[in-house]
This record gives sequence, C-alpha cells and structure tokens, in this order.
Amino acid sequence: MAVSFRSVPASLRGTAATRETTLTGVLAAPPCQAGTLRTVDSVASRKEIREFLTTRRARITPEQAGLRHYGGRRRVSGLRREEVALLANISVEYYTQLERGNVRGVSEDVLEAIARALQLDDVERTHLFDLVRAAKRRPAGTRRTPERVRPGVQLVLDSITGSAAFVRNGRLDILSANRLGYALYSEAFANPDRPVNLARFVFLDQQSRTFYRDWDGIANAGVGSLRAEAGRDPYDRDLSDLVGELSMQSEDFRVRWASHDVRQYRSGTQPFHHPLVGDLTLNYEALQVTADIGLTLIVYTAEPGSPSQEALNRLANWSAKRDKASR
Repeated sequence: MAVSFRSVPASLRGTAATRETTLTGVLAAPPCQAGTLRTVDSVASRKEIREFLTTRRARITPEQAGLRHYGGRRRVSGLRREEVALLANISVEYYTQLERGNVRGVSEDVLEAIARALQLDDVERTHLFDLVRAAKRRPAGTRRTPERVRPGVQLVLDSITGSAAFVRNGRLDILSANRLGYALYSEAFANPDRPVNLARFVFLDQQSRTFYRDWDGIANAGVGSLRAEAGRDPYDRDLSDLVGELSMQSEDFRVRWASHDVRQYRSGTQPFHHPLVGDLTLNYEALQVTADIGLTLIVYTAEPGSPSQEALNRLANWSAKRDKASR
C-alpha cells in the first residue's frame, strides 16, 4: 500500500484497487527486448525535443524577438528556424539538427543561447536541459518515484494542525496528508482507489469542476507539472501509463498535453468550493522534501481573520468530530 492511513479519518478511508494502466501517447513505449530498449527510448526522447522546440518557437513572433518584419505572407505563425538560429548565433543547419533531436555533443552554452532566443522561462529552460540529458544517454539507474512517506515526514504532517497539508510525488499521487488535508480534499478521497491521483481527479471526476473554482487554472498546472516530471524521468513506466490513460479518457487532457507547456507548482492562491463549508480561497506553498527526492509538501493557509479562515476552522472542527466518532 503506497499511502499511510495512520491519520486518515475512517470516513475517508477506502480499500486498495487495481489502477487501470493504458499504454499510449509519446511516453508509453510498447514492451520490447533489452537490445531494442535504447533505440525506443532515443526515438521518444528526440520526438519530445522536436515537439517542445517547435511549440516554443511557434508562440514567438519576429516582433517579440526584436526582429524586423518586412511584410509579406509568412508560412509560420512564429519564428522560422533560421530566425532562431540567428538569435542564438548558430548555423541554421546546426539548429535544424538540434530541433530534430540530434543533440549528441551539444554544449550547455548552445542550449542557453537557444533558451534565450526562444525566451524560455526558468521552468522551460530546466525542461529543455532535462530532455537533452535524457536523449543523450539512458541513466545507469532510473530514479524511482517514492511511493510512501517516511515516519518522520508523517510526524511533520501531523504537527501541522492549523493548515491543510499533504505530500505528493511527481506523478501527483497524494501519499499522505494531515487531518485537515484529508478533510479539504474529501471529494478526491471519496474515490476508494489508492493512491489518490490529483490528475485523475481533475480530468476524470466531474466533482473536480465544482471543487476547483478555477478549474482551467488547476488543469493547466497539473498537466504542466506532469510534463515537467516526464522530462526529469522519462523512464517512469507508471507515469507513462498515467499519461496514456488520461489521454484516452479526456479530451481536455489531450489538448493540454499536446501543447508541451511545463509548469512548476511553487506558491500562489487557490480558490475552492467545498461541499461542507462553501467557498474558500487559500494560499499555498510547495516545499521540496530534500531527503526524499521527488516528494513535495503542499501547505494551504488562509489569511487570518478572513472568511476563508473561518471556513477552514469549521472544516477542522467537522474533521475532528468525525475522527472522534469513528474511534
């Protein structure tokens, strides 16, 4: 079992269920022999680089890049390859090869120049470097995504009593939470499948469209987070299965996944509509669990004295009563 249920209220507990896994999409490679694994992975990595660079240059106009536009009809809406090469101070032939995913021997200086030419932000720049590393070689040992939280991390969660908190991995599986975290996300935990996956909840559960008052924003953030995780760990079979499943079952997911946008959930404000306490707007901070690579602690807080704080207090009281009654 991947989830620690030690502090889960009985009303929110569920039995484990087999996760549906469907192989499809750019990350899901079919079963293959060891001798062909490197070839399959290399093709997928080159495809990811090509599509990422193509979508990035398509969104930038010559005017935005500071290039003169002499009029006339353009065959592409964004930058041409030769314009990216000019901005990066490399040859057109070289950039064309890079965009095709032929990145063997490419230097960090060249990648930095391309990132500047395409006006990549910090998250996009990191994603490009991750994709290039994956294309150059298969890691000696693939990074395993944590499936549970350590007792020490659970103690930290349990010590957070005035805020809602949970720990998730890069696939957006909630591995554990504090009591208020389970109460806040009771709509997601109503599904008995474990671990609860936030991407499945957002795209496959209609309740999410009421629960998240800014559904489009959270949907974009979720897909962007998964896309960034895929760049960091392209050999995660569970991640590729998840992407395949969501691609087959959700048009909203497919459209967003095809955009190749990457996001990193760091800090901000999230509006909710909870079935018990109504609307509340919470601030969130995403903190990396440095001792467990791949785990992130998400903490939601409310402005002191605000209606959202009052709603969070009511939710905490309800959770405490339900937990006490279930003992």
